[in-house]
Amino acid sequence: MRFREAVHADLPAVVALLADDVLGRTRDRAVVDEAYERAFAAVDEDPRNLLVVAEEEGEVVAVLQVTYIPGLGRHGAERALVESVRVRADRRGHGLGGALMTWVVDRARERGCALVQLTTDKQRSDARRFYERLGFVASHEGMKLML
Repeated sequence: MRFREAVHADLPAVVALLADDVLGRTRDRAVVDEAYERAFAAVDEDPRNLLVVAEEEGEVVAVLQVTYIPGLGRHGAERALVESVRVRADRRGHGLGGALMTWVVDRARERGCALVQLTTDKQRSDARRFYERLGFVASHEGMKLML
């Protein structure tokens, strides 16, 4: 198992992971189109964003995006925002997600971030339990305005 920054050739596998999910099926597409191409280029060019894949035997089996956010709060500390965590269906339940999250938390700590934050949809009770097992605490109520 190897964790690395995603490259353009990984885009079809990443998009497939995003769409292969109960909620992802309603908001993502399994085919790479211009919107995904633009989004990948923007993430790839931004030094505060990192798209990370887990590779096993040459195949992408998991993904997440981390964004490093500067701020004045917490005495000017940077925070890491984790989004779009997905593990391929046949690899779930084998510790891969935990290893990937541990990897990203370690990178945030090395970078000097004060905290790692994420949101998980309230419909994802399994995901919430997963994050709680890793030490994440539901300390805030997140709010979104869909545009």
